[in-house]
Amino acid sequence: MRTTRRCRTVRKQKNQVQATEPKSNMNSLDTLDTCRVAIFIDGSNLYHALEQSCGRSDLNFASFIKWLTQDRTLYRTYYYNILQEEKRRPADHREQQKFLEALNQVPYLETRFGSVRYREGQMVEKGVDIMLATDMLHYAWQDYYDMAVLVSGDGDYAYALQTAKNIGKYVQVVAFESNQSQDLWKIADTTTLLTGEMLSKEKLWLNNDDKPKRKRRRPTSTSRSAVKQKKEPAKVSKK
Repeated sequence: MRTTRRCRTVRKQKNQVQATEPKSNMNSLDTLDTCRVAIFIDGSNLYHALEQSCGRSDLNFASFIKWLTQDRTLYRTYYYNILQEEKRRPADHREQQKFLEALNQVPYLETRFGSVRYREGQMVEKGVDIMLATDMLHYAWQDYYDMAVLVSGDGDYAYALQTAKNIGKYVQVVAFESNQSQDLWKIADTTTLLTGEMLSKEKLWLNNDDKPKRKRRRPTSTSRSAVKQKKEPAKVSKK
């Protein structure tokens, strides 16, 4: 009997809290421009997708976050990755430290780092996905945001997204086609498919000059014909 009364009391208190908590008055997806968003970035997943899809990784995170937020209210951005070990990978460590120094200048952004393990000489990330999923659900339960924006194509986040929806939150998935998970795509309320062309159009690179200027050389007759015969690369189709 004590256990039953206790459960009823907790349930009653929980319902009272949910009834009095301030909400964003979102009755449909048509009013998402007034909601609070929290952005969760899987740094390693994004880096490899950029390299694979665009051949570059110099993303301007300040502009990228502003573009993701649009006219909505940004609660905070969380960036997850691992730290490169200085002894094992000194060059990668130095490059990452420069990147993190710039990243820490972005307003309302916090970094979270998992650990590294080595298996048969191969580096393995540990704890990154658990941290991201835990933060997403904890902040959802605390009602810190109305929509979670996940920048990742990792299908391992599917259950965390579904749980955030069950709590009453909206979820948006942002990923490249090269690392897109159909499980995430099916669960998400809204999706954004990234392409290199889109990032260039929105000027989201640190160096937005895709074609650096070079000194022109007077082509010979052979080079003229070669230029004429050169075909432009096929454009990536949007789906």
